[in-house]
Amino acid sequence: MEVQLNRVDYVQVGVTSQKTMRLLPALGKKATQKVAIADHDGILTCFGMKKGEAVPVFKTLPGQKIVRMDLGGAVGTPQEKVFVCAGSQVRGFTKKGKQFLTFEANLTESINAMHVSGADLFVCASYIYNHYCDCKDQDYFLSGDKINDITCVSSEKLSRLIAVLACQDRVLRVLQGSELAYDIEVPGPPSVLELYSKDGGEEILYGTTDGKIGLVQIGERSATPKWEIDNDKKKGGILCIDTYDIIGDGVNDILVGRDDGTVEVYGFDSTNEPTLRFEHVLSESVTSIQGGCVGKESYDEVLTATYTGWVTGLTTEPQKAEGGPGDEVRMSKETQSKVEALRAELEQLQVKVLQGREQYQQTTQSSTAVSAVPIFSINDKFTLCQDDASYSLTLEVQTAIDNLLLQSDVPIDLLDVDKNSAVVSFSECDSEPNGNFLLATYRCQANTTRLELKVRSIEGQYGTLQAYITPRLQPKTCQVRQYQIKPLSLHQRTHSIDPDRPMNRLSLVGQFSFAEIHSWVVFCLPEVPEKTPAGESITFYFHNTFLGTQLEATYCKGEGHFKSDNISTISILSDVLSKEATKKKINLNISYDINDESVSHTLRMIHPKLEHQLLLAKKVQLVDALKELQVHEGNADFLIPEYRSILDESASLLEEYKKQPAHLERLYGMITDLFIDKFKFKGQNVKTKVSSLLEILDNYELNALLEFFSVA
Repeated sequence: MEVQLNRVDYVQVGVTSQKTMRLLPALGKKATQKVAIADHDGILTCFGMKKGEAVPVFKTLPGQKIVRMDLGGAVGTPQEKVFVCAGSQVRGFTKKGKQFLTFEANLTESINAMHVSGADLFVCASYIYNHYCDCKDQDYFLSGDKINDITCVSSEKLSRLIAVLACQDRVLRVLQGSELAYDIEVPGPPSVLELYSKDGGEEILYGTTDGKIGLVQIGERSATPKWEIDNDKKKGGILCIDTYDIIGDGVNDILVGRDDGTVEVYGFDSTNEPTLRFEHVLSESVTSIQGGCVGKESYDEVLTATYTGWVTGLTTEPQKAEGGPGDEVRMSKETQSKVEALRAELEQLQVKVLQGREQYQQTTQSSTAVSAVPIFSINDKFTLCQDDASYSLTLEVQTAIDNLLLQSDVPIDLLDVDKNSAVVSFSECDSEPNGNFLLATYRCQANTTRLELKVRSIEGQYGTLQAYITPRLQPKTCQVRQYQIKPLSLHQRTHSIDPDRPMNRLSLVGQFSFAEIHSWVVFCLPEVPEKTPAGESITFYFHNTFLGTQLEATYCKGEGHFKSDNISTISILSDVLSKEATKKKINLNISYDINDESVSHTLRMIHPKLEHQLLLAKKVQLVDALKELQVHEGNADFLIPEYRSILDESASLLEEYKKQPAHLERLYGMITDLFIDKFKFKGQNVKTKVSSLLEILDNYELNALLEFFSVA
């Protein structure tokens, strides 16, 4: 059973953070609900709908940026008190807007996640979790990685409230008091948690930054995974989740909001598996989602809040269209009066804009005028995509983007993105004196507020990618954002590695502290928490998203051990770590244990990728010639089946080749580096033999390549 929902825009507030919009409980069974929403201006707004108009209930004064909202109240009563957090302060308001609580958590960092349950308040800063009961300190926990969200589980089966933290290192940490009870490994960095049942229960929904959704059942000592939805269609990361029976089959459906603007409704089939029942795409990221009844009594809807503050409903109420089958669709009187009111408001605004422009011109011409730069918010994200080993750079601005300039001091490839409608142009770069390897400008179409780009870096080459964002604002202004490209940029954190692979080992011994070696590892590898881990030693596992090779890093004060089945990874680590130690004037004693089998193992891992790319390049070369033959002969029946299939698949072959422009060169480069690194550790310089290696690669055959590596 599919669900038909129609879009209605309600109001716009300021820029919003994740999970800052809630629906207050309804007074009657089918009555409409009030909406509470908080923004970056520090304003909490509560409104209801009457005759299609938004009627304010209350609005607070501006203040510090509000980053989270939750509803609370005494256990067993309607949860209608609104709690918001800004900085390290939590404030509580009644449904009428009266402030009854101001609680200072006295944290050194700002609160970024919060949960309220009865008299219990749970707050999290970047790494710190605090539990208060009646505003008195109860529990404290220091997490090993950044905390993105928090929720609490309570049921008759559990002896007490159990807090669950969503942490950046792909783990849900389950706490008992101030102690870690156990952790649950999830397939991506979890960004949001939500209870499946509003009345409590042990089941928790999680969403990840790479777009996956799952359900786990929390117990006292262990958790049971129920199901998981993969992100096969490469949609955006999950920002918000809610549960509500929008389909009307008596089972709670799952409402999902993503950072690419996608809104989804998942229902459950007869086997209790979640299936997609509805999808709608908004033009900006969805920061909050709720199910309820807002616009009209008895009509359920999915309510969303977006990054720039738009509150939008997807309602089950049918769109009215009057007139017979042959008539043109006529608007109802209610809609007509609305349109006229909007037109009048628009005319007033245009007059105000003209007056403002004239005033600005007069002010700028006066000798005492001071120029002020308009301030605008940017929501940016630079993440490694596991599927295609590329970095996705997403930029979202509260106003339309005019253009974007990308500059990089390291060689990177720009990859094609389907969703991107901006026109890109490249400028010639002088890489030697200025260190410019990329200069690209994106000119955006009118009303583009969100831009998504993809870049692929080369491991071993590290530096900075800079984005200069210019919005359509007067006077012209620009903001710069910087993103670090790390030496081992294509590595991603993982929970475990395969111990049976042939491994190379790099060991460091020297007079360095635990914090110093940790800062070097943070410099080399992505997804490592900046804060020095608690304890005396730490182990991290990584896998290379491009090749599938792995790395294990174990270190403590005075020594570090790194193991990888790729000799080039060891070589890059050795070079960068010794450079960093030299900067600090620390003497390092470096030793290697090289396993020759690892080289043939890595070549075998590259083999299927290289074979596929060579075949693709060969097919793409043939496409034009085959099309010419087809035109000349009138049809393609005379061709052998292999060539006919190339013609049939030509569009998809060209698209794949266009999306991966320098894939083959990257693989050639990795094999060349592997060859040089293998003999570098033996004290031999084989750069003169690289031309012979490239000849073998042009007439590629795996056994010939393996033989060349062993004989050379």
